[in-house]
Amino acid sequence: MSGGLGIWLVRPAAQAIGQRLSFAFEGTVYKPWEGEFDSQKHEFAKIYRTHSSWILVMATGIAVRFLAGLTTDKRTDPGVVVVDEGGHYVISLLGGHEGGANRLSFQVANLLGAVPVVTTATETMKPLILGIGCRKGSTAEEIESAVRSVLGKRDLSEVRELATIDLKAHEAGLLEFCSRYSLPLRWFGKEQIAQRPWVTSPSDFVRSVTGADGICEPCALMVSPRGRLIVPKTAVNGVTVAVVEDALETDQE
Repeated sequence: MSGGLGIWLVRPAAQAIGQRLSFAFEGTVYKPWEGEFDSQKHEFAKIYRTHSSWILVMATGIAVRFLAGLTTDKRTDPGVVVVDEGGHYVISLLGGHEGGANRLSFQVANLLGAVPVVTTATETMKPLILGIGCRKGSTAEEIESAVRSVLGKRDLSEVRELATIDLKAHEAGLLEFCSRYSLPLRWFGKEQIAQRPWVTSPSDFVRSVTGADGICEPCALMVSPRGRLIVPKTAVNGVTVAVVEDALETDQE
């Protein structure tokens, strides 16, 4: 593999998403939509291994048929992410860990405001989501100290992902903390957060800065809307943390 990201579009309707992805991730866009399915599949097969990862903007069923017969080893296959043409879902399809598809899925989802779909067992067995807010310049150590304090007896290894407002998406300390423990970070725009009245104690200060009553609780609950808030917003030295646990299916009807 020569490396780099390939972006494959099957219809002109996907061109706008393709351009956004190419600009954000410096990927090479392929758009051979004038061909029939068999010819497109053949062209894709010829260049499949010239990229270390792929974003396929198409239905998952089409992506599966494109990949038929091409995969050999999860340690060497390119990571593959599938995005629907509406930009609603981002699916880590192949090479979740080894190929980096899980990480790429979250990055693409954050760019498009989409929902990342990651089904590898390591991630799906982790039940906790952390909503995070922090003052500007908070260090990774300060964030870790707050997180561990709020988690109490629960372990950091149970955390699946972190969520925050897009204003904190590039906060150095938060990114360092996430990188240190290989935790994906999702973020939401203030308009999305303001529409979610999931705040136990509204903050006038947060509202004046973001337009929302709170950050950490609604962000965590948007990641897991059927989850349960087990630790409400808790402030520790300039870092606020809320903990949501995924709800178990208990309905026996």
